[in-house]
Amino acid sequence: MFRNTRDAWGAPAKLFHWLMAALVFAQIPLGWTAATWPLSPLKLNLFVWHKSVGMLILALALLRLAWRLGNPAPALPADTLAWERLAARASHALLYLLMVALPVTGWVINSAANIPFRIFWLVPLPAIVEPSKHAAELAAAVHFGLFVFLATLLLVHIGAALRHHYIKRNDVLTRMLPGGGART
Repeated sequence: MFRNTRDAWGAPAKLFHWLMAALVFAQIPLGWTAATWPLSPLKLNLFVWHKSVGMLILALALLRLAWRLGNPAPALPADTLAWERLAARASHALLYLLMVALPVTGWVINSAANIPFRIFWLVPLPAIVEPSKHAAELAAAVHFGLFVFLATLLLVHIGAALRHHYIKRNDVLTRMLPGGGART
């Protein structure tokens, strides 16, 4: 199934979800290692990977958002409480916001630090702000704060999916899994 239906996610939605999940979970140790590694050619390469994957996440997030706007989410189970519906909408909106905001703040850090950068060593990325040590430091603090918020939100998201599967015993989790489909 290509498009989302009332009862199931389409293949593109699942692909976006799991590809972005893999990239985001790769970014966490990659960014942490790049930031804490001693200054060396390896540190610089780790940052190129981190920044490049970040730009890939940004591009995919924008494509995913466009897809999502044209393909409404499947309905939640009928027994979903109003607060759960609100929490689901809010947490998904925040996840989309963070998938854009984190790469953009990283881009600001790079631009403000006046560091030339090529995505995957190939595509030059233009600066989006003027060089400024203060702006680079502020953007770095915001970037880290957004990372902490994202990590917390991901734990809540995963916890909610597991709650739906193991406690509420509905198909909210399985219909996002590859091969998972509509309710039975």
